[in-house]
Amino acid sequence: MKEYNFGKYLSSYFLSYIPSRMDYSENTVKSYRDAFTIFLRYCTKVLNLKPEKMKITDINKDFIEDFLNWLVDKKGYSIKTRNQRLAALQSFFRFLQIETPENLERCNSILSIKAKKVQNTGQMTYLSINAIRKLLATPNSKTKEGKRDLAILTLLYDTGARVQEIIDLNVCDLRLSSPATVKLLGKGQKVRVIPINPQTVNIIKSYMDNYQLLDEENLKTPVFFNKQKRRLSRAGIGYILKKHFEIARINNSNHFPVKISPHALRHSKAMHLLEANVNLIYIRDFLGHVSVSTTEIYAKANPEIKRKAIEAANNNVLPEETLTTNDKEVLLDWLKEFI
Repeated sequence: MKEYNFGKYLSSYFLSYIPSRMDYSENTVKSYRDAFTIFLRYCTKVLNLKPEKMKITDINKDFIEDFLNWLVDKKGYSIKTRNQRLAALQSFFRFLQIETPENLERCNSILSIKAKKVQNTGQMTYLSINAIRKLLATPNSKTKEGKRDLAILTLLYDTGARVQEIIDLNVCDLRLSSPATVKLLGKGQKVRVIPINPQTVNIIKSYMDNYQLLDEENLKTPVFFNKQKRRLSRAGIGYILKKHFEIARINNSNHFPVKISPHALRHSKAMHLLEANVNLIYIRDFLGHVSVSTTEIYAKANPEIKRKAIEAANNNVLPEETLTTNDKEVLLDWLKEFI
């Protein structure tokens, strides 16, 4: 019986199949790679299966469903992320349908696994300006690691960048002289240039000086990297945010939600721009949205914006208050009976 080495086909998938697919963006490829990194870690640490010895015939529908349940139940991944990991795995098994027709039934059964419905709660996680201040006060800016963490969190918030946009930053993408800007590569390879404020510039300069990144020979160097000098991953930035979030939340739980993600800082920036009466068109361009209708979700989700709109409408319609002092006292006495 022919052996179908899993590693051999996985290598072929990433090295030959994916590069030939012009519709796969760089971020999609990274997402798929991350999915298989987690999948192989699950096989190794949970199932004690060595990836180099795995065969295609070792994997079936139940195997994949157990992995997906582990992501949600044990690792605490959201349903949305679970669905993204499933999409990556199913893309690989579509490739296997072509490469190994003998495994067509096995592949079809895995492809039949449905994405779970993501509940739309209508709520968006974002932090108040006061909470942002408390979060950014957490890293110890006297240490090398603290300077890096503060630079990451500050740049995420100040630019409203997606986490992948921060990961992809090279030193040459930063202009720290006036007017200071950062060049972000967004979805669909679209570039936008975002202004950064003087406080953020000082924080980034302090960090880059500490890591000797201000020299010209480092222009192509990643702005943020790990101990192995490799770009930080989504998980790495998520860990940094979570670490400082939990510290900031200890004595300020009323100011913070229960959980946080890097995207919440992007939401926070958008909300604060809205509250400052910045035009939606500018916020759309700032965030790199294709359509202003995407940006409008912030206006719909922000209760303060709704309250101001309702008050403004009421001021134009409702008659002015005409209660006398005596009327107000009678009204207060009446209300006290029910409070």
